Amino acid sequence: MPSPLLDRLARGPLLADGAMGTLLYERGVSYDDCFDELNLSRPTLVEEVHRDYLAAGAELIETNTFGCNAVRLAAHGLEDKVRLIARQGVKVARAAREIVGTPAFVAGSIGPLGKPLAPFGPLTLADAERHFHAVAEGLLEGGCDAFLLETFQDLNEILAALRSARRVALQMPVIAHVSFGLDGKTLYGHTPAQAVTALLRAGADVVGVNCSVGPQPMLEILEEVVAAAGEAPVSAMPNAGLPQFSGGRFHYPGSPEYLAEFAARAVDLGVRIVGGCCGTTPRHVRAMRERLASHLPAEKLPSGAEVRVLERSPEPVAAQAGREEPSLLRKLRERFVVSVEIDPPRGTNTAKVMEGARLMAQRGVDAVNVADSPMARIRMSAMALSYQIHHHFPRLEIILHFTTRDRNLMGLQSDLLGAHALGLRNILCLTGDPPSLGDYPNATAVFDTDAPGLMRIVQRMNAGTDLAGTSIGAPTNFAYGCGVNPTAEDLDAEFAWVAKKLEAGPQFLMTQPVYDLESWKRFVDRLSGLTDIPVLIGILPLQSYRHAEFLHNEVPGIHVPDWIRERMHRAGNDGQRVGVALAQELLAQCRGLANGVYLMPSFGRFENCLEVLDARP
Repeated sequence: MPSPLLDRLARGPLLADGAMGTLLYERGVSYDDCFDELNLSRPTLVEEVHRDYLAAGAELIETNTFGCNAVRLAAHGLEDKVRLIARQGVKVARAAREIVGTPAFVAGSIGPLGKPLAPFGPLTLADAERHFHAVAEGLLEGGCDAFLLETFQDLNEILAALRSARRVALQMPVIAHVSFGLDGKTLYGHTPAQAVTALLRAGADVVGVNCSVGPQPMLEILEEVVAAAGEAPVSAMPNAGLPQFSGGRFHYPGSPEYLAEFAARAVDLGVRIVGGCCGTTPRHVRAMRERLASHLPAEKLPSGAEVRVLERSPEPVAAQAGREEPSLLRKLRERFVVSVEIDPPRGTNTAKVMEGARLMAQRGVDAVNVADSPMARIRMSAMALSYQIHHHFPRLEIILHFTTRDRNLMGLQSDLLGAHALGLRNILCLTGDPPSLGDYPNATAVFDTDAPGLMRIVQRMNAGTDLAGTSIGAPTNFAYGCGVNPTAEDLDAEFAWVAKKLEAGPQFLMTQPVYDLESWKRFVDRLSGLTDIPVLIGILPLQSYRHAEFLHNEVPGIHVPDWIRERMHRAGNDGQRVGVALAQELLAQCRGLANGVYLMPSFGRFENCLEVLDARP
């Protein structure tokens, strides 16, 4: 079936519009607002942006639907309005085209879901295809001329979007844009040639690049894209440089003249669609239109005047033959290991916790666990305290709790590299308590990935690459584990979660507090059918009857059996002694059923943990 858009591209370069969000922001819309919803509540504002781009000379305009999917819209309570918003987005763009009276094309914009796909995030490919199918249906119902898949950093995700678009409209032209970093690769390490090849095989009509980088690095990426695309049309829409925040607003430094010269250079490379992304405006589009209309070739500079800005990854360093096993794993294999948790202080004074670490080192404790803002309450950086303890008491193994709650995928990897450089070698991979439990219940949780996803990131670093597959030079040598809950109310559901964690390859497990031998035996019996990796049983000595009731009723993941709470009730003022005695009994009973113990002092009472250890044979 003939396609007017593809026919037009066969005749020569086509100019697309620029940023939608930048213009809406300039006109008073907050970045906290849902831009896509404006198609319903303020269609005139969105139409004005389209009209301004058409008046500047754009021959292709994109609908205001970049974030129109159920995952992103759920943050605004609009997940049930995907098709309506998408359909209306096309109608607003078409209305602008009719008012201006230009034969421009309307491309239905489809952006990423905003959450990573499995195995690094919660969304399956089937989930992704279902979400993309809904927005594609809405765009088709509105009457778009093409689908534009844009700003995808995950090749698997854009392929899912492409499959969904094809199921909705087999003959509709699809423009597929991938975003690359300054290393010239996608988030997961795909090169431009790999991405282009996969997209063309999957049925994309036009392939290209948008967002993430500015004009100069994009030109370098486009050299590879054009070479890999062969006869297929190529599209390019860069940002106007990197954003700056000044005067309470974001600004992009790239001038209209600079983007105009980019357009000329891109067309010289063989690009067929040229436009802009973040920071570009009708002024940029007008300058590009005038530059392309001049038909003057791009300026050729001597080689010494050119610059190449893509950063090369570090050269891989082969892992040493017979690389030494992390010492924690060796100890877990050779003896019963004792670790004691230390919570970072809520202020800057580390005197108390450092004294606790000194006591542990003097008493022969093998390791200390340093928690990462447990219960989502603000505390000193776990990594900072871990380094301080490691520096002063090097004989102690440091097990750094590392959550995905507060860091995005980039922050997780940066901090892991930093931890390794500081000599911290043991990572407990945790999803983390949600902010709603803590000091700032309205704080934004990141959760780009979860505990299994974090373990896979650590695996890759131990193999010498980051999540993108880019070399980090020498491989890391982390020992890494995860948490499990033997006393979960729904043990079947817990073991389903444990199985998912085990697929990510943990090297040790640490448990939530356990209070009776029978529940521990049941857990160990089921776990033994899945894995034989080392397990440290969690024991938290009770302080009083009220403490037992508090843990049982108010702290997620902790179950204190009725008979334990009754015994603490009978203890009265002698609760602390009885709590220690109960912990001693359990430790003695479970030694043959665990590879170590993970003691958690309540209220920073390290002496209680030492008392528990006094009963060791």
